[in-house]
Amino acid sequence: MKSPFTNIHSTFLKETGGIALFTARFFKELFKPRQEFEEFLRQCFWVGYKSLPLVAITAFIMGLVLTIQSRPTLVEFGAQSLLPAMVSVSLVREISPVITALICAGKIGSGMGAELGSMRVTEQIDAMDVSGTNPFRYLVVTRVLATTLMLPILSNISNAVSLYGGFLGVNIRGQVSWSLFWTQVFNALSFGDVVPAIIKTFFFGFAIGVVGCYKGFNSTKGTEGVGQSANSAVVVASLLVFIIDLVAVQITDLLGLT
Repeated sequence: MKSPFTNIHSTFLKETGGIALFTARFFKELFKPRQEFEEFLRQCFWVGYKSLPLVAITAFIMGLVLTIQSRPTLVEFGAQSLLPAMVSVSLVREISPVITALICAGKIGSGMGAELGSMRVTEQIDAMDVSGTNPFRYLVVTRVLATTLMLPILSNISNAVSLYGGFLGVNIRGQVSWSLFWTQVFNALSFGDVVPAIIKTFFFGFAIGVVGCYKGFNSTKGTEGVGQSANSAVVVASLLVFIIDLVAVQITDLLGLT
């Protein structure tokens, strides 16, 4: 009788190998002629524009709450004047990119897993293949590129909105002018804060797109498998976001950008 740990280990290795081969196929199909630009733009609209309200609302509340909860601790040490700088560094370096990626993993990753999974179990992907259309290039390449390019844009918008929420949070108990707040924010931020945070969001978006498409493209077991694909896409994509973030922090630290 096999141990449960053996089954988990076998499943982990199988999924890791499957995602690696799927990623390799993506790069192989990416540079082949006849790119699906219309589908790519449509996916950018759905990934970027349709996710913007949720990302913006979450970012605003996040900046407001972080500022309000951080203020009492700084007041105890008489350092409330450092509140804009502390909030800006925390949001730009870590909180906004990761929270935005997790929101997209839940919304976009599950959506891709469910959409492609339903197309797989209803044999629409097989029909595309028979009709001469490359389903991988049309369905997968466009979606992965859209998530890779749109997530950094969403993350930058999230930074701006969350900092505005921080400005309102600072002025709930105190009084800081608009120009002074943003002067303190930009004085606190440096190259090592902004650029690595932007770069890692490309990897966040790529991981979310690959995992969501992989789970949906390889969905089985009928309609039950569609739900499993959507659920596992969220779990795996969220886990990869944290792993990529950990690696990015280590690399940034080794390069002396922290």
